[in-house]
Amino acid sequence: MAHPSIVILTGAGISAESGLGTFRDEGGLWAQHRIEDVATPEGFARNPQLVVDFYNARRAQAATATPNAGHVALARLQAEHQGDVTLVTQNVDDLHEKAGSSDVIHMHGALNSALCRACDHRWPAPLEMRVGGVCPSCAAPRARPDIVWFGEIPYHMERIERALAAADIFAAIGTSGNVYPAAGFVQMATHIGAKTVEMNLDPGETVALFEDTRPGKASQTVPAWVDEILG
Repeated sequence: MAHPSIVILTGAGISAESGLGTFRDEGGLWAQHRIEDVATPEGFARNPQLVVDFYNARRAQAATATPNAGHVALARLQAEHQGDVTLVTQNVDDLHEKAGSSDVIHMHGALNSALCRACDHRWPAPLEMRVGGVCPSCAAPRARPDIVWFGEIPYHMERIERALAAADIFAAIGTSGNVYPAAGFVQMATHIGAKTVEMNLDPGETVALFEDTRPGKASQTVPAWVDEILG
């Protein structure tokens, strides 16, 4: 196949090499908080200051992070591959964009975006958001981090599913495969006959569903895979 259509899903593992912690890291931001307290609508309702402070800390951390060779390789694939390359990320950082990727689909939202709970307007988040921040569109004091929390529906699902339905290759990079709906992407891709590849430091929950698995750091496995695709 000369110019295959490619769909790529990235998760926390690709950003971990740039110093951004995952859920499982000991001593990191996530280890200091319960998911129920900082990553659910109910947690925000109970203690909005805790949630805003948590994402302010994550935003400050992400602002100083730099993309690694995995991010750079995917940006090169987007730029040089003559077929479609749809880049979907579960990550809320902007390391793909910093590496040069364009039109990144952030299915779980973005740290650098704020959302109005009154009118759904979005705008660039300040480095430090505050509780009761005012929406620049409707003036309601109802700003929140533009993050998809547990119990909420991921963004852009229709667009992602359209891309998967036309995919010749599906690659999952640095994702555990235990959070739906993203965990089901490999099954969707397999159903339509796409080739599937997983690149992970440790095997994900859905590793058995992939026909090709490449263990190791994303900074090593992803550039090698991109070289193969580009020939």
